[in-house]
Amino acid sequence: MEKKIDIHKAGGVLLKNRRFLITRAKSKDFFVAPGGKVKSGESVQAALKRELKEELGIEVDVGDLEKFGTFYAPAAEDEDKYLQMDVFLVNKWSGKIIPTGEVEEILWVNSSLTPNTKVGSIFNHDVLPKLKEENLID
Repeated sequence: MEKKIDIHKAGGVLLKNRRFLITRAKSKDFFVAPGGKVKSGESVQAALKRELKEELGIEVDVGDLEKFGTFYAPAAEDEDKYLQMDVFLVNKWSGKIIPTGEVEEILWVNSSLTPNTKVGSIFNHDVLPKLKEENLID
């Protein structure tokens, strides 16, 4: 039996110097990929483009988004809800990355996360190992 998807999100993998960017929203404990919920009638690419502008102040062309995978897990900090996240490599962006809106903190990390860095399950269990396996991060 398939689980009901309670939350549909688009997530972006931004890479720089063999590290990837994770964000932490205000009043949250877990770091997650930049991105957010897909609105009704919105494509996942359009949602990611909108969220990257809102959260980090950067501009992205949909053509610079490359599908990395679709992942499923209980939502971080709300495990009663089941999450589908469509993840894209963000191959190019313009503007300086600055945490805005709900984002309080950003980190550029590799596969050696510090023990006190809590990362949402999809990124910790699915995306991070795949980035390492594909030799995109150290």
